[in-house]
Amino acid sequence: MTSDCPQECFAHLDDHPRNHALIARNLDWALSPAYDLTPSPVVSLDRRDLALVCGDQGRFANAKNILSQHARFLLPKDEAEKIIADTRQQVGRWYDIVRACGVSENDAETIRGAFIYPGFSY
Repeated sequence: MTSDCPQECFAHLDDHPRNHALIARNLDWALSPAYDLTPSPVVSLDRRDLALVCGDQGRFANAKNILSQHARFLLPKDEAEKIIADTRQQVGRWYDIVRACGVSENDAETIRGAFIYPGFSY
């Protein structure tokens, strides 16, 4: 990213529901590591919707909604809560990582909203 790049060049709007995969390890299936993820600053700070319905509140991207379907994915609630907490901890490192990779301060601030989402905890 460059600071003179127009806002629309930051948006990444491809078909994300297809950016998921499973890996067969021995006799067990597992979700693949994340891929094709690009932050987009063109998002709401209050509410975000996912591409797919993920819980009782439909596509609403918040912890309560994601946890509402933990049993459907064969996860005990405490394990699902741990996954969310671990993910939040990792995502919380975003700023240090992008700056260490050479992203300018200006560009880091431009994409901050893709990582800092107060509505996730509602």
